[in-house]
Amino acid sequence: MKEAVYIGRDPSAGPDLEELLGRVALGDEDAFAAVYDAVAGRVLGVARAVLRDQAQSEEVAQEVLVEVWRTAPRFSPERGTAVNWILTLAHRRAVDRVRSVEAAAVRDHRAALLDRTPEYDEVTEQIETRLEREQVRRCLRGLTGIQRQALELAYYRGLTYRQVAEALRLPLGTAKTRLRDGLIRMRDCLGVTA
Repeated sequence: MKEAVYIGRDPSAGPDLEELLGRVALGDEDAFAAVYDAVAGRVLGVARAVLRDQAQSEEVAQEVLVEVWRTAPRFSPERGTAVNWILTLAHRRAVDRVRSVEAAAVRDHRAALLDRTPEYDEVTEQIETRLEREQVRRCLRGLTGIQRQALELAYYRGLTYRQVAEALRLPLGTAKTRLRDGLIRMRDCLGVTA
């Protein structure tokens, strides 16, 4: 088997983290305190290098060390050193935080855009209303004079059949017929289906 090459300080110079993690896996709080003292600075350094924000880095470092406490039984010395395992956890957690912050910023930006977007297109609504008015005016011009007057009195001024008949000096039945005939012609002109 090949001899391990260590970057940084010689692991024999400090506590045996593999042994300590084994004890942490069994719930040994003193062993966890020793692991904490040995790696907290490096965990914070990895988090700060990725996040570049002191408060976020401290929060991530705390989360990583809690994760070390909870997941110590998963550590396998055959797969690597304890320090590398812990710093890998720190790096992954920091990268996850960056992605989370970026996703939140994108969500906030989209939400802000939605808040500014009107529920309907005001310009389109105004154009449609104007076109409908023009079509109604065109259809009104196509009616006979008496039909147009009867409809204008009934719908624009809100007069009853009797009041329309009195205003036009027509018998009530004739006024009703003019209104009905005018409405039929308007319906046909506007293309409204009954």
